[in-house]
Amino acid sequence: MLDRITAVRGTDAIRFGIALLAVFAFALSYDALRQMAVAIHIRGLLTYVFPLVIDGFIAIGVGALVMLRAAPKASRGYVWILVGAATITSIWANALHAVRLNQQSRHGDGLRLDDFTVGALSAIAPLALGGAVHLYLVVHRHPAAPGPADVARDAADVAPDTAEVAGDPQSSADPHDHEPSEISPERLALARTAPLGRKGRASRRHIEATFRSRDLTIGRTEADRLKDILQAELDEAASQQPRELDTAPASAA
Repeated sequence: MLDRITAVRGTDAIRFGIALLAVFAFALSYDALRQMAVAIHIRGLLTYVFPLVIDGFIAIGVGALVMLRAAPKASRGYVWILVGAATITSIWANALHAVRLNQQSRHGDGLRLDDFTVGALSAIAPLALGGAVHLYLVVHRHPAAPGPADVARDAADVAPDTAEVAGDPQSSADPHDHEPSEISPERLALARTAPLGRKGRASRRHIEATFRSRDLTIGRTEADRLKDILQAELDEAASQQPRELDTAPASAA
């Protein structure tokens, strides 16, 4: 339990650090883009909106790419084009802003860098913004590894062995008879893609993790029902294997 708490705290600290990095990167890029908005003669309060259109689109686009990782290639390609265009625009605007200011302050005191170095360094802010958003989503989707207590709890969540429920009259029934009416075929099909738990049994925790990896919500009651359905299907498939082996020699004779 202590290992789990430590891992959760470590994950929370990483998330906080990533979020803080994204805020700082956004602030740096925001300042440059707002000055560019003034330079292209955007008036009044609209200059404060211009950076949000560019850098805000980068953040939203990176999140959309992570969410659409299982989408068709055409859809992902379209989002990649939009995110790439917004990122290039932000980098170009930040670099141009820095280069022009550098050219206007060549005759002052202090450290002076060449235009290429200034432009390259100014591109860090928009790149860091997109990278921070992506890192946050990746950490959110892949939490800390489970500790010993989680493994023990996972064993409790696995469907009971067939021998333990042999006296249950429902264990030999058609697995589809147990399917709740509120569970759609699409959700049942998604649950079938969840990995099995210990001893090859259906696992509620793995079913929940599969749904949450697709950004879908699932309650414990529904997860338990799906686990029962899948385990009934596994038991039915296991009971049919000896029958196939018995009928194979007879058909050969």
